[in-house]
Amino acid sequence: MDLHHTILASTLAAFLVGAGMNPGIAANLDFQKSGVTKDNLPVTAERIKARLDFPMAWSPAVKDLSAWQKAGRAKVWELTWQAPDATPFDVQVIDEIDRGSYVARKLLFNVTADSRVMGLLLVPKGKGPFPAAVMYHDHGSKFDIGKEKWIETWNDPARLESSRGWAQRFFSGRFPGDELARRGYVVFATDALGWGDRGLLTYEMQQALAANFANMGSSLAGLMALEDVRAADFVASLPEVDRQRVAAIGFSMGAFRAWQAAALSDSVKASVAVNWMGTAAGLMVPGNNQLRGGSAWQMTHPGLMRFLDYPDVASLAAPKPMLIYAGEKDGLFPMDSVNAAFARMRGVWGAWQASERFESKVWPGGHVFEAPQQDYAYDWLARQFARKP
Repeated sequence: MDLHHTILASTLAAFLVGAGMNPGIAANLDFQKSGVTKDNLPVTAERIKARLDFPMAWSPAVKDLSAWQKAGRAKVWELTWQAPDATPFDVQVIDEIDRGSYVARKLLFNVTADSRVMGLLLVPKGKGPFPAAVMYHDHGSKFDIGKEKWIETWNDPARLESSRGWAQRFFSGRFPGDELARRGYVVFATDALGWGDRGLLTYEMQQALAANFANMGSSLAGLMALEDVRAADFVASLPEVDRQRVAAIGFSMGAFRAWQAAALSDSVKASVAVNWMGTAAGLMVPGNNQLRGGSAWQMTHPGLMRFLDYPDVASLAAPKPMLIYAGEKDGLFPMDSVNAAFARMRGVWGAWQASERFESKVWPGGHVFEAPQQDYAYDWLARQFARKP
């Protein structure tokens, strides 16, 4: 017993004597003397995690995969706290430039009934319809750019300079969306709430923003899920696009968004998720970025872990093709947690008799989507879209 607790026990014993009670009781007192760890976890975290049994997760006992998938989707949608939205997109092109084999457009569209936003669209020249990708940007605690992380912007010097620095840091100096457009894909990206033209959020503002959503009976993570599905539906609606070949692609937080959109949207036919996957128990550990709170809110559906873990949600996308990456040296996602999640997902695709449509790949580097990884992903996607349905 340390000095503080010794003094506390002595004081309590004196109080008991003064109250005419047995001071010997004080020697046997055992109660919680602190409640929160330095990592912002309750001291009871391990007990709480031990009770998470994810009753809606797939298991070999599941006999009707379609019914399991339908129930899982419905539960996730319920926990987003969002209403269905079929608002007409009402597209308005406001600028266009020629980039050789494709054109780049800035456009406005209704992402929901509440928000009309800007997007960047790349369209190959020639006769369509073309395969397409909706690309979901990362978090990175960098809010001045969102869609511009994927697609090179123009007539916007400050954002262009910022996005080129981002591309150099994470993408081998490439803009991955433009690279995919050169391969004959329609590519689309827009801003999540708080980034780019919908900013400017700061790291410190995120928790208050999420709390204010909750106080209005809504959810920051839920809104992101709804908007991401709407973006996929928008891409699938374009006349230049082959509706049967629409992919969701994301890096970091965008990877979470990509596999979530694949799980929730019939418009997404395949997905590439780069460096966001793990089990909840494996991520909620001391020192992990997930515990910092600020950047976790966009990926926190209230109550989700009472029903489904992260790999369980992603597996609702099965049997659609999915390529999912991890970095061996990625400090944000411990490999034990990653491998456990991948194994669970692999089991679901196997149950669908579609093991060849799921690929998990661990790269030797860290939290990046570099040129060789991009090339591998785009070649993989071309093979999937070449398959017969």
